[in-house]
Amino acid sequence: MITNDRLTFIFVHVNMISALRMNITKPFDILTFGDMCVDLIVNDDDVVPCFGQVEKLVNDYTLELGGSCCIFACQAAKLGLRVEILGRVGSDSFGQLIIRRLNDCGVDTHHVITDPNLKTGLGIALCQGNDRAILTYMGSINAIRPEDVTDDLINSAHHLHHGSYYLHTGLRPAIPSIFQRARNFGLTISLDTNWDPQEEWAIELAEILPLVNVFMPNEQEVSRITRQPDLQNAISYLHSLGVPLITVKQGEKGAILSDGQSSYSETVAPVTTGDSVGAGDSFDAGFLAGWLRGLSLEQSLKIACQCGQSVASKIGGLAGQPYWYDLSIRFAK
Repeated sequence: MITNDRLTFIFVHVNMISALRMNITKPFDILTFGDMCVDLIVNDDDVVPCFGQVEKLVNDYTLELGGSCCIFACQAAKLGLRVEILGRVGSDSFGQLIIRRLNDCGVDTHHVITDPNLKTGLGIALCQGNDRAILTYMGSINAIRPEDVTDDLINSAHHLHHGSYYLHTGLRPAIPSIFQRARNFGLTISLDTNWDPQEEWAIELAEILPLVNVFMPNEQEVSRITRQPDLQNAISYLHSLGVPLITVKQGEKGAILSDGQSSYSETVAPVTTGDSVGAGDSFDAGFLAGWLRGLSLEQSLKIACQCGQSVASKIGGLAGQPYWYDLSIRFAK
């Protein structure tokens, strides 16, 4: 039996989807560039390997779709957005797993190329407690080429999200021109660089950030990117570059958001199970699901934190992802 509250929620949900898609000239709400890989997640109280041919037993493992942009795409699709992803996978079982999981979540994979010359990327996450270490084999992760990003592809969406700047080494030199083309076509842009494995934290971001509508780092990343002594100085510096909206993920503390005039903070309930794999990527998708619908910044931040907290409570990047109807707050504009 459907209650009156449930009917009201469905009515609001349908109306918000309709409002988002009033401009039907573009088939997709979001385009993202896939860092295609699978995650092998190993869980135990002690996952530090012992060399010298020492064998250690672990409690559990999970094999799941990985890649920040892929996890982001799945969460955005579950929140009712029309999502397309560009990427390459190898012609192997891991590549098949990636395409199947993206399709299962409702992501359009027509622009995912199966390349027999590639080996699909792999991330090995060693998780203990609330911390993790990651070993990454690049393979298909950085296989997108600038020529893959055509004008037709860019112009097929309302919004471009780039969520793996430092790992997309094949695409990275072309990002300034890609972002500029996206702006010329009227797209809004969000950027989450993720971690820089080379620890260089490139200063060319100063060229890219003025083209970005929403910048979405975590607290450690924003400190290294801006080279500022504290978080408030880092946020002020980013606004001085012309970034309108900045969200900063703070792990178990929640997140903060600044629009240059006001700042907002949101706490999250602590989790006692699960891991943090994919939590930040689902946070990004949650924020954009609210923001692109025209919800307030505070509501969008609440949605983002709910998504991140839900994913952190489960193992892997997909298991805890909520659907739009799962979210507990009401979204009247």
